[in-house]
Amino acid sequence: MGKELVTAVFSPHDRVLFRRRVRRGLDALTGMLEEGRIEAGDRTTGLEIEINLVDAEAAPAMRNAEVLADLADPRFQLELGRFNLELNVPPRSLAGDGLGDYEREILQALRAAGDSARKRETRLILIGMLPTLTAGQLVLGDISDHERFRALDAEIAGARGDAFRIDIQGPERLRTSSDTIAPEGACTSAQFHLRVAPADFARYWNASQAIAGVQLALGANAPFLYRRRLWAETRIPFFEQATDPRPDEFAAQGVRPRVWFGDRWIDSILDLYEENVRYFPPLLPELGEEDPVAVLAAGGIPELPELRLHNGTVYRWNRPVYDVTGGRPHLRVENRVLPSGPTVADMLANAAFYFGLVRQLAEEDPPLWTCLDFAAAEAGFRTGARDGIEARLFWPGFGEVPVTDLVRDVLLPRAHSGLDRYGVHPAHRDRFLGIIEDRCRTRRNGAAWQCETVRTVQERGLDRAVALREMTQRYLEFQRTNEPVHTWPI
Repeated sequence: MGKELVTAVFSPHDRVLFRRRVRRGLDALTGMLEEGRIEAGDRTTGLEIEINLVDAEAAPAMRNAEVLADLADPRFQLELGRFNLELNVPPRSLAGDGLGDYEREILQALRAAGDSARKRETRLILIGMLPTLTAGQLVLGDISDHERFRALDAEIAGARGDAFRIDIQGPERLRTSSDTIAPEGACTSAQFHLRVAPADFARYWNASQAIAGVQLALGANAPFLYRRRLWAETRIPFFEQATDPRPDEFAAQGVRPRVWFGDRWIDSILDLYEENVRYFPPLLPELGEEDPVAVLAAGGIPELPELRLHNGTVYRWNRPVYDVTGGRPHLRVENRVLPSGPTVADMLANAAFYFGLVRQLAEEDPPLWTCLDFAAAEAGFRTGARDGIEARLFWPGFGEVPVTDLVRDVLLPRAHSGLDRYGVHPAHRDRFLGIIEDRCRTRRNGAAWQCETVRTVQERGLDRAVALREMTQRYLEFQRTNEPVHTWPI
């Protein structure tokens, strides 16, 4: 979510100074990389999980501040919508029982949060987009009471100067508009963090981009919004359109969107930071006290507050992260592709597949991306989001193939090898990658289960709104079992 802002009213002078500070931060980061001042460190991982709150009727419950106050757990934070929370899971190594430790900690944290939610007559649900949401529940008054969210809304809406227009064509079509970024609260994700050595960053980022379409096809869990069936992972086009600050004429001129896949493979993390500085004006020009170049010259480690804040307002699907922990700087790839849910087991299966496959691909020669056009990777990203488990994706050496065949025949063996490189215990490796294999075998992920269930309920003569509510109630019950979604009955 990010820190509380000191001020949310910015002058033109603030913006000029902020741009200078961002560029000075970029100079400091360049110097640190050239001098080898950023540590390789261990390949630790981290998870962020976004959560929705619902009432007894499975409708959004706008009580996140009350639940958070009762919970009093620093791992949980507010998110944009008043019905959203975020769980930040402390980072760890995957070696040995790392995946099992993740599962135990996440389940324990969700149980505690569930207890606090019940005191407010709410329940937790892990899902890409809450199917019972209506447009009237995503308005300015439903943004969480946090200075950063209010400032973001003012800046993005002000930059656009017009309503945000949504137009998504799936099996059904959604056309709507909003004068606020509040609809972004409909998008709830699971984000994976992977710490990498500076020299390896480009390989890991490129590998993450290359498999984004596969990730979406396997993990799609957001087929419904505003009672319409849209993409298997509607979160992707909706987030892009609901937070696009470009006026129409800027988009027509080719100005980059702030929610961005990118347009090329990279050779260094600096490629991404330099693009961010070149293409995107500041949204939150909050000024710190640090002179990063002076800190570096004095032998210290700069925090780079302006560069990091600016980077946090460019919403790449795979984002670069510079961070300092205990006075020690490091780099991470933040993988932001996947939705939340359906269960903790499903999310950790997605994580195991991502961490294992990316490591294997990043360390293979020749690199995959030398024979994969970047435009083909982006096309696969959109195809995976649109078609989900039924997607057909291009892969070098195989052409266009069903994603389920690609994963079972080509990618799962690589994910196994990558997890072995981390030293993951074979029992955890086999269990979580087995979930991915069975998901491919049954051709059922979260989006497929939701669509099948709603269709079955509607065949009994019930309308879409009732069917969505009944499906969401079932989803809540099955989620509590932590049994993977491909085993859920219809």
